[in-house]
Amino acid sequence: MIRLRLAVALAGVFCASLAVAQATDPRRSGYLEMGPALQKMQDDDTANPAMLFVQAGAATWAEKVGTAGKSCADCHGDAAVSMRGVAARYPAVTPPLDRPVDLGRRINLCRTTHQQAPALEAEGNDLLALSAFVTLQSRGLPIAPPEDSKLAAMQAQGADLYKRRQGQLNLSCASCHDDNAGRKLAGATIPQAHPTGYPIYRLEWQALGSLKRRLRNCLVGMRAEPWEEGAAEYLALEAYLMDRARGMPLDAPGVRP
Repeated sequence: MIRLRLAVALAGVFCASLAVAQATDPRRSGYLEMGPALQKMQDDDTANPAMLFVQAGAATWAEKVGTAGKSCADCHGDAAVSMRGVAARYPAVTPPLDRPVDLGRRINLCRTTHQQAPALEAEGNDLLALSAFVTLQSRGLPIAPPEDSKLAAMQAQGADLYKRRQGQLNLSCASCHDDNAGRKLAGATIPQAHPTGYPIYRLEWQALGSLKRRLRNCLVGMRAEPWEEGAAEYLALEAYLMDRARGMPLDAPGVRP
């Protein structure tokens, strides 16, 4: 609760710095494409529904689990210090696997390796909540993917997927988010596809969701066959999109229509 009260106290400072940073950058985050009411909902940690998940994630951080009987805090201490900047660097190559993973996968590696506890369900509420709690610690920091040849190869794969036309509508990600960014689709503004606010709470979902869930929604909207759960294509696109948003401030957990 102390961390959450501190987050509320810092919300005004964060919003001011976010406005300054984005005023000097021609790239626009999804936050800037929302109306004033939704922006206020995201800005106010007491009104942002994603903060309920953050609170649950804070409880999980402190919970001792697994045969090792350890909590996240036992290894990492105060998340406000140890997790500062972590979410801004993912996806990243992790030593145990020597290949890129997203933040959720890294959390599960800690659980199975150090806590000797079962992995949390991919995109389940528990993993989303813990991911949101960890990501909150980097709010306001610039997205900063690490320089790594293995990650660069995955970013290149993601760039290809971003530009590749697919589905019955023969559209690519770029068709909407580059060629038609700022225009309206079904009453909503098409964003530039900078993933600064994930995990996000979408009013359409009435739940917190991952970037992978949003990518699946886009594939369905293009009338393309979504990739299987855990497919490398999702990670490649995330790696590319985070690199594309390099330097933009994280504003997660976000709120979207």
